[in-house]
Amino acid sequence: MSIEEKVNQVEHLYVKLDKQIASFQEATTLHCKFGCGKCCTKPDIEATVLEFLPFAFYLYQNNKAELWWERLKSNDNSICLIFNENQSGAGLCTEYKHRGLICRLFGYAARTNKYGKKELVTCQIIKSEQKAQYEATTVAIENDVAVPVFNQFYMQLAAIDDDLTKQFFPINVAIQKAIEEVLHYYAYRA
Repeated sequence: MSIEEKVNQVEHLYVKLDKQIASFQEATTLHCKFGCGKCCTKPDIEATVLEFLPFAFYLYQNNKAELWWERLKSNDNSICLIFNENQSGAGLCTEYKHRGLICRLFGYAARTNKYGKKELVTCQIIKSEQKAQYEATTVAIENDVAVPVFNQFYMQLAAIDDDLTKQFFPINVAIQKAIEEVLHYYAYRA
């Protein structure tokens, strides 16, 4: 499968997920605090290479892949380089359209616990500042309200390219490896 086909399939999965999250948010009224981005400052966020392939492809198409690769290579900060705490607006992600699967799922998706029950994975800010909605959402999930589920979306991602989803890396390493994947692909086709 070509890089373009993989990117198209990942983007299609993201559109599907974004619609499910929008429906979930509408049903529960849970939402991120305007301009927050606190979840992006965690130094231990991990991602797969494939979930950042659309971003890497976008960078390649716009002649920015090598510049970003150099930035990532020389970066010793563990916080995602796409995150910009000085950006104004609702979100602090400079490449919101191209954010990874983990970035899309966190806050509005569930994991399946060892008993097969779905548990919402969200931040402490939502849990405390939207306590009533959070508690109502927890009950709604127990009563089978539609909620995206982490492992289901990661399995769909793996179906696109199992090799690029087998391993999780620190987020900046995953982005760097996605850029390498695109650059290597086109190096032999130029």
